[in-house]
Amino acid sequence: MRYSLPEGMRYSTLAERKRFYRDEFRLDRVAEWLRKRRGHNVFAVIIGRHTKLYPRKFSEDFSKTVIIDEYSNLEEVRSLLLEFQPESVYYDRNIYGGKGSRKVLGQELAFDLDPENLTCPIHGSFEDKVRRRQGLSFCTLEFKMIRERTVDLYERLAKLFSELSVVYSGRGFHIHVLDPETLVWPRRRRRRLALQMKREGYPIDEWVTTGGMRLIRLPYSLHGMVSRIVVPLSIRQLERFNPVKSRICLPRFLKKATA
Repeated sequence: MRYSLPEGMRYSTLAERKRFYRDEFRLDRVAEWLRKRRGHNVFAVIIGRHTKLYPRKFSEDFSKTVIIDEYSNLEEVRSLLLEFQPESVYYDRNIYGGKGSRKVLGQELAFDLDPENLTCPIHGSFEDKVRRRQGLSFCTLEFKMIRERTVDLYERLAKLFSELSVVYSGRGFHIHVLDPETLVWPRRRRRRLALQMKREGYPIDEWVTTGGMRLIRLPYSLHGMVSRIVVPLSIRQLERFNPVKSRICLPRFLKKATA
């Protein structure tokens, strides 16, 4: 069963995913995003868990989270993505001491806001959608609602932190806190902040903020379920951002179709 998505959004084909990572994936921008992370970065992919689209040779692993830890440089990571042709690409917010090291030097603090974090007046709660086997579906109204909540949370966090970055994740948004001191915050402090934001009414995924879920979408990768590029946004861009029409998040295969 396919998920219901706003008009203009659709699953990317395997061929489209491959072309994106071959011709359009900006490694220079990925490197710039990761520049402040002093340590070894771990990546991960999900090949076809939600879309059920995957290369046949990965039929036993298409729904698993595949970790990319052993690589020489980002070009080698690209080569692996061309092989996997994944629906989703992530990086581990933990910063490790070196290749193969289990020593954790720190973890990025982040907030995850997705449409399922709120209740839609039309489609109901996440639980309602799960009962209809549409847990990851969302509509234009839900997206506008989560965008407004993201703007509100950004403004709230700007009173607490000096360096924030918002990323359009494909279905919702991530707010990354880049203040260096937060890298070494213990779990209890992260949890305290997450609970405070929840009490204030912000619909965040507590598991992400507390660090239980370390993986987060890699900026400039392709979200294969909606055929949109994961992109950082300024707060001014965020306030009016429309992923159905905005060309900054459209891959070339959709730009050609809408030209």
